[in-house]
Amino acid sequence: MDIIKVFGNNLRKYRTAIGLSQEAFAEKCGLHRTYISAVECYRRSIALENVQRIADALGIDTYKLFIEEESR
Repeated sequence: MDIIKVFGNNLRKYRTAIGLSQEAFAEKCGLHRTYISAVECYRRSIALENVQRIADALGIDTYKLFIEEESR
């Protein structure tokens, strides 16, 4: 499991599910749009404090960002 890819994929999935652009989402959680983009594109690791900010902005439990989807 590549945790950075799992997190980035889940962030993108949950963000798009609530209909927010990267820019709107970044503003909602107090981060920069390029930071959100880098996380979603697997180019950036993420601090635990920011993990919590992202989960809070998505309205989900933090652990859901770390669950790898099963292959089909």
